[in-house]
Amino acid sequence: MRISHHSSRFVMAGQLVFFFLSSTLSFLLDLKLKVRMKCTRIGLCYYSTASASTSHFNQRILHLKNACGATKLNDALQLFDEMLQRQPPPNIIQFNQLITLVVKMKHYSTALSLFKQMRLMGVPSDLYTMTISINCHCRLNQVTYGFALLATIFKQGHPPSLATYTTLIHGLVLADRVFEAVELFKKLLRDKLCEPNQVMYGTVINGLCKVGHTTKALELLTFMESGSCKPCVHHYNTVIDSLCKDRMVDDALELFTRMTEKGVRADVITYNSLIHGLCNFGRETEAAQMLRDMEEEGVSPGVHTFTILVDSFCKQGSVKDAELAVQAMVRRGLNPDVITYSALIDGYCLRGEIDEAEKVLDGMVEKELVPNIITYNSLINGYCKKKRIGKAMRLFHEIQDKGLIPDVITYSSMLQGLFKSGNPAAARELFNKMQAKGQAPDICTYRILFHGMCENGECSDALVLFRSMGSDTLMKDVNLYTILIKGCRKYGKLDLAMGLFDELTLKGLKPNVRTYTVMISVLCQQGLFGEAKDLLRKMEENGCSPNSVTYNAIVQEFFKYKEFQEAEILLEEMMNLGFSPDSANFEMLLHLIPTTVQDSPMRTIIRKLTNIKQMNG
Repeated sequence: MRISHHSSRFVMAGQLVFFFLSSTLSFLLDLKLKVRMKCTRIGLCYYSTASASTSHFNQRILHLKNACGATKLNDALQLFDEMLQRQPPPNIIQFNQLITLVVKMKHYSTALSLFKQMRLMGVPSDLYTMTISINCHCRLNQVTYGFALLATIFKQGHPPSLATYTTLIHGLVLADRVFEAVELFKKLLRDKLCEPNQVMYGTVINGLCKVGHTTKALELLTFMESGSCKPCVHHYNTVIDSLCKDRMVDDALELFTRMTEKGVRADVITYNSLIHGLCNFGRETEAAQMLRDMEEEGVSPGVHTFTILVDSFCKQGSVKDAELAVQAMVRRGLNPDVITYSALIDGYCLRGEIDEAEKVLDGMVEKELVPNIITYNSLINGYCKKKRIGKAMRLFHEIQDKGLIPDVITYSSMLQGLFKSGNPAAARELFNKMQAKGQAPDICTYRILFHGMCENGECSDALVLFRSMGSDTLMKDVNLYTILIKGCRKYGKLDLAMGLFDELTLKGLKPNVRTYTVMISVLCQQGLFGEAKDLLRKMEENGCSPNSVTYNAIVQEFFKYKEFQEAEILLEEMMNLGFSPDSANFEMLLHLIPTTVQDSPMRTIIRKLTNIKQMNG
């Protein structure tokens, strides 16, 4: 198997995982698997339960399995108390069945408490009991306790089962200790402690994909294909989905072909992952073909399948195609859900067709579908972009009256809307309320906040806030620096702008094309034209190529300060790179015609640009 690590972290991780494991495995071998827990007199009594009592409790447990509702846990706890008090008590199998029900209800701490009561009452545990306990500890992010129980299993003479090891591997994955999970898995294979089944393989594959090691997951899948434990569709689905998320759609399609050639039939999850991956790359035509192939293979597309297409069409601006996809759903007897309609609402809002979005919302309500915070976020964002801030604010308060909690996206949209509508004070107040309510701003929120403050002449306040944040992540965000530099430039605080740029580079941060473009304008405004051209050249050296905006910015500044000769050179350079002057620069060029001599390179540039403009209509 080609699962090899290239980092010392794997070794360190393995040492940590096997702190308990190494000693207990040696203990197990020394005893040659012959040690068995001796039953006490009380323990012997447990296994002499009358058949009538066993039947009674079996029926009660079966009834609980089929029950639902808020009283289910209380009923289970009451039954546990009855079982514990019964003399003689039921056997361990029935206790395990009952506590398994509690675990399935996700009451892991309660399940552990029940096990503790059993021990205190002298009820003997078995390997299954211990494995359930390990699972509970792992679910509570207490995987170390899980390994301690593994040591106890060895000492009690129980050879750990495949389920026990799988539970521990799953616990490590849940705790984001995937590399340790892989090390444990490799040790089990190497030392032949157990023969992994599809569940264990699936757990490891899922863990590798979870941390972005899709290539390693693919290697393990290939290893499975060559072994006795063959992968099923679920294993392929995990890797295909991860490949699509890693922007490796063609590799996912190749694996899909390999899977079908091996006789593994794709299911709706397989097709959904591939359709989603294709749509994310704007390959809607291939996605639509995949939908047709899916139906030809007898796999019925579900609501989620069509919702992927609806969302993709909306993001591409093709809302009419999205509407057709919804109609196709309905014709197949599928009912669009809240996510489908939310995607459609977002599509209309992105196009600025807020009235159409409202109609979709009304249609949802008529179908008794309850809009969620995502639905309302799209509408609020749509109102803000249309500068209908009053409507957005009313909806913002309305959703809270309905019991919905605004999230970071809701607040960010409202902040942007308030700043754009010229209400910086209201935006600052909302930002403070957001924090007071425990909603932590993310990096996008801060960018909106600083951009809004700078655009409204509050650069000094923005800088003070920036300095007071103390977050290492925020203080190393190049986009935040760019926003502040641009704000300082706009309001003539050029020294502050240059200081921020120097600070950025001293921190080892890499300016992006927007940062360089703003700084070039700052240098030109300072009259430092030589430094501006040097910075333009430095961009290339630093692997950040200037774009059309950069060239237009520097040319405009040279025109503005009547540096016509340098402007000519830069114009010719940008045109050779395939960039064209923007409307502002073109207007400046036209005004220069009367003062430009006949054989000047500038007149040649103007004539060439005029011809291009005429050809383009």
